[in-house]
Amino acid sequence: MTIVLKGDKQIENIPSTKSKTLRINLNEDIYGTFAEIGAGQETVRNFFRAGGASGTIAKAMSAYDKDFSDAIYGLEEDGRYVTQSRLKKMLDHETRLVEERISRKKHPNKLFFTYANTVATIDFTKKYKGHGWVGIRFQADPKENYNEIILHIRFHQTDARLQQETLGVLGVNLIYGAFYKHDKPRKLLKYLYDNIDQDTLEIDMINFSGPRFLQVDNRLMSLQLVKNGMTEAVMFGPDGNNILPAALLYKKNILGLRGSFRPVTKVNMTMYKRAYEMFKKEKKVDPKKTEVIFEITLSNLRAEGKIDEQDFMDRAELLCSLGQTVMISNFQEYYKLVEYFSRYTKCRMGLSMGVSNLVDVFDEKYYRHLSGGILEAFGKLFFKDLRVYLYPMKDQESGEIMTSDNLKVHPRMKELYKFFKFNGKVVDITDFDRNTLDIYSREVLQMIAGNQEGWEDMLPEGVADLIKEKKLFGYVPNKNEAYEVEESKP
Repeated sequence: MTIVLKGDKQIENIPSTKSKTLRINLNEDIYGTFAEIGAGQETVRNFFRAGGASGTIAKAMSAYDKDFSDAIYGLEEDGRYVTQSRLKKMLDHETRLVEERISRKKHPNKLFFTYANTVATIDFTKKYKGHGWVGIRFQADPKENYNEIILHIRFHQTDARLQQETLGVLGVNLIYGAFYKHDKPRKLLKYLYDNIDQDTLEIDMINFSGPRFLQVDNRLMSLQLVKNGMTEAVMFGPDGNNILPAALLYKKNILGLRGSFRPVTKVNMTMYKRAYEMFKKEKKVDPKKTEVIFEITLSNLRAEGKIDEQDFMDRAELLCSLGQTVMISNFQEYYKLVEYFSRYTKCRMGLSMGVSNLVDVFDEKYYRHLSGGILEAFGKLFFKDLRVYLYPMKDQESGEIMTSDNLKVHPRMKELYKFFKFNGKVVDITDFDRNTLDIYSREVLQMIAGNQEGWEDMLPEGVADLIKEKKLFGYVPNKNEAYEVEESKP
């Protein structure tokens, strides 16, 4: 019996990579194939070494030659091989072969799976650190349809051999998690980093699908990636599915809007529309190659020190209903957001914000951790010829309309502000709606919670109906509304 001493802390026992592979190998029902491209057969190697691999591995292969790969999995329209499309084709092909070649009559209890990855490790010049797509299609019951987990990774290591080893451990964790942790998808996410230093690997996209994941909202899983420190930012589209940021932003013009969107108001949408019209008129901005991103920082999602997941889902529901692409990030400062966008594009970038946000940008306290202070931050913020589209604000006391001409920054920052203003880095949105300047999200939220009248008119068309229909942000219908709904029923 293990001796427990006073003062001992309870810690979770993480199984070794060998223990995981051996458990799977010794399960007589788990059976499938491995298809790995680009970084060696690193995952299946762990299963071979553990012993008893013949009970798990039907086939292991690597189609490294492009012609061989195309002959097996088909051609890609864009000519690339490290893509989600290629991974999907690999999973489709190998799963079909397992079904065709292993008799269900002979093996009625087999839980088939296909594990696949397509990866590019770091190059010789160490300019590109490497990334890849990893996925598994598996059965939790032989009579059920397949479940699927697909994720995108970025390597932070600077040695190809280390990247290969990390990929092998990640693959084992994914397969083990799929079979033994699929009922707890949040924990499954964390377990992907078992026996892996989190600084060495970034997971910036994951999607769950299949009968065992019907209750999983992939937007919420995206939030978990940022919350757990697995990545700095994630994105999802109007359909609610997660999007790989690199795929969406690559070589695109980007207009970003940061806000709480709690809820999204007429002011938010007017700011977006006016800024977008101005951005499209900039030189070299092709509207067909332009993306608008509604960004919410993790700090904006915290309520009383914790992430309010329902509140997050309510905001996401509204923005998606308006057809917007949403980004959740861990970037408190704007310059970090611009640096992130700069990873994927050298095209034009713009930010749309209100006067109060711009005043905060010129507050030195946010940059004390930088050796170069605010000058370093501004060098990173504006070095890509970025432009800020400024939406006016109405002073609550005087009623004065605040613009770039009369906003007030700290006296020490006046000359710095004038420099950026004079050089056209800050541009006013002049075509604004004066009737909506008194609308504030926090006040709308209070009105919804207090069941007050009039908040519906402060929101974009259709948003109020969605809040009422799905009871978002704690909305509770009053007696008259409840009666009307009851009367309208056939």
